[in-house]
Amino acid sequence: MSALREALGSLPDAVFADVLESDEGYLLVLDLPGVTADNLEVTVEAGRLVVEGQRSKDVPREFRFVREDRSVFLDVELPLPPDATGQGAEGTVSRGVLELAIPKATAAPSTTIPIEEA
Repeated sequence: MSALREALGSLPDAVFADVLESDEGYLLVLDLPGVTADNLEVTVEAGRLVVEGQRSKDVPREFRFVREDRSVFLDVELPLPPDATGQGAEGTVSRGVLELAIPKATAAPSTTIPIEEA
């Protein structure tokens, strides 16, 4: 999980993240102000979590930007821990907070292997 921790440290300044772990999986919480489910895409590709989003900014007509520090686009790739899987992952976003529940890969159930005399 150290690769994930390091990657979280390199997120843009406007994005804050928490990672929680249980026996069954991980919960990744990302603060993404201005991002909604309609302008957010999250995929798992080759052991990496890819988060692409776009912030919406409502600017009153009588105003114009003098300075703009909040990026409109977000494109982040994070390495998943080796025991994490995208299968069965679920996500919700509410008021700019994205929560991703990522299950751990489970080992195959135990099986008895028949042994015969040769």
